[in-house]
Amino acid sequence: MKKKNCWEFKSCGRHEGGEHVRDLGICPASTEKRLNDIHNGENGGRACWIVAGTLCNGQVQGTFAQKYRTCEACDFYKSVREEESTSFTFSARLLDKIKK
Repeated sequence: MKKKNCWEFKSCGRHEGGEHVRDLGICPASTEKRLNDIHNGENGGRACWIVAGTLCNGQVQGTFAQKYRTCEACDFYKSVREEESTSFTFSARLLDKIKK
C-alpha cells in the first residue's frame, strides 16, 4: 500500500498541480528533493516537519526550530511515526540531509 504524503493526508492542494497552488503557492515540502524517499515519501512529503516555510494551520511556518513543537502535535507527524515505528528517521538525521 502506498503511503500518503502530507499534502495527500491533509488534502491541502499545495503540491504541483494541486487545486490551491494558485492562491497559496506550491508547498516547499512537495519540492524538497533531498528528502525524497524518506519514509517512502515523495520529496519532503513524509518529513514535512523538517522543511521550512510549509503552510500549516493557515499560516506559513518558520524553520524547523520554530515549528517543531507544533509539528510534534500534528496528526500527520504522529501517523508517520506510528507507520514507520522502528524505521522512523529522527529529525536530527533528516536535518543533516538538507544541510548538505
